[in-house]
Amino acid sequence: MTTQTANITAVRSNGFAFIMALTVGVALLTVSGMAQATVLHDAAHDQRHAMAFPCH
Repeated sequence: MTTQTANITAVRSNGFAFIMALTVGVALLTVSGMAQATVLHDAAHDQRHAMAFPCH
């Protein structure tokens, strides 16, 4: 008895992962490009505190 397997889902999931990463990346660039500088600074500042890194 021989069994043949095909690995088609790996190709599809890699393509899906690429499309999702590209979509998220473009969305982040668009949002950060349109945000005011103070909003970006405050978000980065809050993130540093959330990760327990001192910034003062």
